[in-house]
Amino acid sequence: MKSASTLSSAFLQSAGEALPEPLLALRANRASALTDLLLPTRKTENWKYSAKHLKLTDEMASSLPLSASAGAEADIQGYTVVLVNGVVRPEASNYPALEGLSIQRFSDLDGDDAELAADLLGKSISDQPAKHGSINLSLLNAARFEDGLLIQLQPGTVLDQPLFVIHHTSASHSGSAFPCILVAAGSNSQLTLVEDYVSSGESPVMVNTATEFSLGDGANITSVRLNTEGQNVQHMGTTGVRQQRNSRFASHSVGFGGTLRRHDLHVRLEGEGAECKLNGVVVTQGTQHYDNHTTIEHIAAHCNSEESYRNIAADKSHAIFNGRIHIHQDAQKSNANMSNKNLLLTNGAEIDTKPELEIYADDVKCAHGATIGQLDNESIFYLVSRGLSPRDAKVLLTMAFINELVAQIPVEQVRDTANTGLNQFFDQAFQEV
Repeated sequence: MKSASTLSSAFLQSAGEALPEPLLALRANRASALTDLLLPTRKTENWKYSAKHLKLTDEMASSLPLSASAGAEADIQGYTVVLVNGVVRPEASNYPALEGLSIQRFSDLDGDDAELAADLLGKSISDQPAKHGSINLSLLNAARFEDGLLIQLQPGTVLDQPLFVIHHTSASHSGSAFPCILVAAGSNSQLTLVEDYVSSGESPVMVNTATEFSLGDGANITSVRLNTEGQNVQHMGTTGVRQQRNSRFASHSVGFGGTLRRHDLHVRLEGEGAECKLNGVVVTQGTQHYDNHTTIEHIAAHCNSEESYRNIAADKSHAIFNGRIHIHQDAQKSNANMSNKNLLLTNGAEIDTKPELEIYADDVKCAHGATIGQLDNESIFYLVSRGLSPRDAKVLLTMAFINELVAQIPVEQVRDTANTGLNQFFDQAFQEV
């Protein structure tokens, strides 16, 4: 019998030391947990569709150069923080000057803030994957991060415009980057955070990200996530959220496929009256692969969650959605809804969906559903009979399938970038029509 593969010791090499002692200790602790960690296989339930695409070679274990140039980023009018290969670049950033808002690099944290970061990191992300012999993505990130970003909002602080975090990966040669962001939002604070993942260069690289949000009572956080990295980038991202009483969290995610794209989103509704809304759009083509896993845990009573993800797959690509809602025993009066709709543009494309409900309370309202289908020929015929070309008719119907979610993105520049990418996707997907 063939023995199971374990994570290469090359991924346990020491990272940079320019961090406060509490974060160095956290990183060392997480690294020790990676020793002899089993890698996922097709028999690993939550990696069965993606394990074959995961390439954790020794060459990829080395950290990408910290001195890489920032590159030509998009012209963003407003507040920006730029990370290159996981390291914050203050000289390329435009920090907001607002009383009650603190944005600091991990390497610049004093003792108290370093203790806070070390205490919060990992608290919002489930350890369930490790129990199934899979990779705990946040653990891998926490064992290797070279730098990070701590964003703190004091109670009542409201940022008047979105804060853009540009994650630039410079793939001049093979290696890996481990961006890490921690947001601690005080009571009744408000923030819109936009994470934009981009890349340059053609070498095969891995980006392993962790973003965590801790929401105090009444805090209101909107997270927007856009991934347009190149085909050479293996991207494995984890987002964790902890919500206290009457807090609000909204997530808007737009992803374009690659060799391997994976995003795990875990929300914990820990305080009564907390609410979350999760929207996601994914498009894949060629032989691309995109895997979304979401978990919403209703821990406290009187909490609401709403989730809607839509996938479009063309050519021989593969899109996956696995959504789980867990209603704990004390989470009475919970209201949870999950919807996953999928569109196959070709016979060779593949979409797998698995919505899950796990309920341990008896006074709840929960619903979940999933659909997979193709464009309706009668609708195409109707539009063609009204003067549209077959290609334009298909583009119109396909855009209508996802436009409801794209239109809800609250940041105009992200909507425009997403629509530009979608138009390019349509040009390629329907070029032979």
